Amino acid sequence: MADETAVEARPHPVAEPTGRARRRFGSLEVLVAGMLAVLAGRQFLGSWAGPAWLEAWGAVFVAVCVQALPFLLLGVVLSAAIAAFVPARLLERALPRNPLLAVPIAGAAGVVLPGCECASVPVAGRLIARGVAPAAALTFLLSSPAVNPVVLVATAVAFRGQPELVVARFIASLATAVVMGLLWSRFGRPEWLRPKVPSNGPTGWAAFRTSLEHDFLHAGGFLVIGGMTAATLNVAVPRDLLKGLAGLPGVEVLVLALLAVLLAVCSEADAFVAAGLSGFSPTARLAFMVVGPMVDAKLIALQAGTFGRAFAWRFCAATFTVAVTASALTGWWLL
Repeated sequence: MADETAVEARPHPVAEPTGRARRRFGSLEVLVAGMLAVLAGRQFLGSWAGPAWLEAWGAVFVAVCVQALPFLLLGVVLSAAIAAFVPARLLERALPRNPLLAVPIAGAAGVVLPGCECASVPVAGRLIARGVAPAAALTFLLSSPAVNPVVLVATAVAFRGQPELVVARFIASLATAVVMGLLWSRFGRPEWLRPKVPSNGPTGWAAFRTSLEHDFLHAGGFLVIGGMTAATLNVAVPRDLLKGLAGLPGVEVLVLALLAVLLAVCSEADAFVAAGLSGFSPTARLAFMVVGPMVDAKLIALQAGTFGRAFAWRFCAATFTVAVTASALTGWWLL
């Protein structure tokens, strides 16, 4: 008994203090400092003299981050508000049980209920756990971060004077979400899908604050990475190579689609990254914007953790194929 008492008492002396005494310079402060550095760099870049390639890199990077930041903030605020204040039963009541009817409605719901990629996965898991048809929940998972108003307005701003790209993104993204929902209703197997019921967490304003901080940190970090990658590609990739890729039908579309998977840029900001990839064709940049919000590195991990690995690999592979095909067809039609 004495030994058991000693074991139970052991954690108490080494417990770390909490609260303000343990306040660290964490990821939020790092991200804020980085954004301030970007804004300051915008002011001094014009008067700074240096290598031409470095000036060009800095100009593209600053332009991508500064233009995308307001839409990123708006997107994460709306996403946090929905996560905190919109009850999941709202969608449950709105969606019929018949998958053939529920799938198009769920796709249209993504137009009016914005959310980031990270938030859409637990929402879909909660809906399935509460009895919503999996095909409808998965359609909403794909459409919400891809065709919501914030994303479409950000795309219009990033591609000024090119409204056809906004229309093409909407059509290709919504078509991908609906097709994937119908495919799941026809070929999906229950044993592939094992959603975990989300645990009860904070509610109300506490949930809003938690979601806002998480989404902003997550999306902001990937925006910076995306901006750096876009700037590097613009400076480092030879124009002759880009022309060579453009001369190979389908290759540049696959290149940017795979790049979207690896970069995992937030959907509220990916249009600005795509606009910076000026060496690629409009159809290739469309594929980047359609694939990114539906299949990327973080989403594969999130889906595997929520629904199981058997589901994640099958669903992500099929979504990637459908998204690339929809982008190519829509680009051929409209662009």
